Amino acid sequence: MSTHEITGSGLTAVVKQDGAELCALRTASGHDVLWPGTPPWPRHAPVLFPIVGRLNGDALHHRGHTYRMTQHGFARDRRFDWAARDPHGCRLVLVDDAETRAIYPFAFRFEVAYAVTDDQLTVDFTITNTGDEILPACFGAHPAFRWPLREGVPKQAHQLEFATDEPAPIRRIDRGLLSPVRHPTPIQGRVLALNDALFAPDAIIMDQPASRSVRYSAPGSPVVEVSWDAGFPELGIWSRPDAALLCIEPWHGMTSPVDFDGEFTSKPGVMLIPPGQARSARHTIRVTEPTPSAA
Repeated sequence: MSTHEITGSGLTAVVKQDGAELCALRTASGHDVLWPGTPPWPRHAPVLFPIVGRLNGDALHHRGHTYRMTQHGFARDRRFDWAARDPHGCRLVLVDDAETRAIYPFAFRFEVAYAVTDDQLTVDFTITNTGDEILPACFGAHPAFRWPLREGVPKQAHQLEFATDEPAPIRRIDRGLLSPVRHPTPIQGRVLALNDALFAPDAIIMDQPASRSVRYSAPGSPVVEVSWDAGFPELGIWSRPDAALLCIEPWHGMTSPVDFDGEFTSKPGVMLIPPGQARSARHTIRVTEPTPSAA
C-alpha cells in the first residue's frame, strides 16, 4: 500500500510511502488545510534529509571526495519502508544503500513516525548512526498549508502569531545560499501580517526563534498551530508568488553560508552523531475549526 490514513476525533491525515510525506490533513468537517501538491509546486510536506536548503555548488565534501547533493537532500524522493501501521499512526524507515552512498557516503537509519490524537498530528524524526564513523546530518519539516486557508478569504487577512515576542533579526537567501546580512524582523511583537511581498526575497529564516509554536489563522478559517521542540532550533517561513501556499518549516540545519565550501562535517548547523547513537526531534500540527460565531 502506497498511502496510509490515520485518524483522531478531529483530524485525519494521509501519509505516502514515497518520501514518507504527509499528503492530506483534513478536519472533522472534511476541510483539507494542506496544499494539494498541484503545479507549480507538486509537493505537500516534503521531509528534508540529509541537508536542509542547498550546499555551495550542490557539492558535499568529505575526506577528499566530492559528492553531488541537491537541494534539501534525497529523502523526499525515496520510497521508505513501512515499519508500523495502525488506525492512529504509522512509522516509516529509510536506510542507506548503494544509491544513497554514491552521493552521501554514510551509514544511517532515518525514521519518520506520525500519530494523530484528537485534533493534533505528531511527527517524530529519528536519525541513527549505524556506521563506524561520525554521521553528519541535518533534517527538517516542510509542510505547506493552503493560503488562503479557506476559499474566498483574502490572503492579506491571514497572520502568524508566535507564542512569544520575536525581536531577533532574520536571515535571507542570496542565490540559494545564506546571506551574512541580518535583516530587521518583519514580525511586530508576536504577529506577522502575511502578504506576498514578504517572500519576494525568498524564505524568511529565523535562526534564533524565541518561540516553540506559531498559530496560522484568518477570520472564518481553521486555525493551524505548528509546534516544535528543541531538536528543531531554526524555523523557515516560505511561499512563492505563483502558488497559494504557505510553508511553516521547523529545521535542524540551514542552507550553506555564501562563504562556506568546506568539509560537510564542518558545515554550520550540522548534527555530528557518534556511531551507535541517535538524534530525534518532534513537531506537531494542531488544526481547530472556527467557532460558529467566527465563521
